[in-house]
Order: sequence, then C-alpha cells, then structure tokens
Amino acid sequence: MDRHTFERLVVEAVESLPEAFRRRMDNVAVVVEDWPDPETLRRAGVSHPAHLLGFYHGVPHLYRTHQYGLVPPDKITLYRGPILMRCRTVAEVRTLVEHVVRHELAHHFGIDDERLKELGAY
Repeated sequence: MDRHTFERLVVEAVESLPEAFRRRMDNVAVVVEDWPDPETLRRAGVSHPAHLLGFYHGVPHLYRTHQYGLVPPDKITLYRGPILMRCRTVAEVRTLVEHVVRHELAHHFGIDDERLKELGAY
C-alpha cells in the first residue's frame, strides 16, 4: 500500500472518532512514519521495530497542571511498516489503523497499557 493511501486511512480513522474526542485533540498532531526510530523504541521498551505500531509523544491530559501551556503539540505516530507487515488486505489495514489511533489516543487521555489490558483493548 502506498503512503498516500495509508495516510488517507489514518485521516479517516481520526475523522471517525466521536466529536467529543476530536474536540480535545486540538493540540495533537497525528503523523505517519515508516518505522520507529531507536529512541522511540527505547522509550516504548520495544526491542524490534516491527513490534511497535504506534506511539504517543506528549503529556497525557491526566498529568497536566495549570502550568501546562506554550508547549509543542503532542504527537500520535503510526508506523506504516509494522502495520502493513501484519495485514493482507486494505480492510485489515483500515481496522488496525483505527485500533492504533484509538489506542494512542487513550494514552493522550491518560489511560496506560495496564488499564487498556483490563478493558480488553489488547
């Protein structure tokens, strides 16, 4: 799948989120990169780049104080290479992209991986 088509699926995934969530994403950039860099792998605690589908870079809402301001946008990154490696059809890519967007958005709102496991989001 070419980059343009993949990016379109990411846009569709974001646009399909409920309005209440999209309104709270005003300072969040959603981007596509082909593969995670070594620093992101280290921060995620992942040893192989094919194992990381996305990553949230930022300060979760839960941890922001009244002093939070004048900061660069948070960033949700989807990694095209690892996602495409797991999928055989466009429908599978679309479904996985939607899952990764929601997963990383959960981190933006302060929900950690342990809680996501409890909720059955894995």
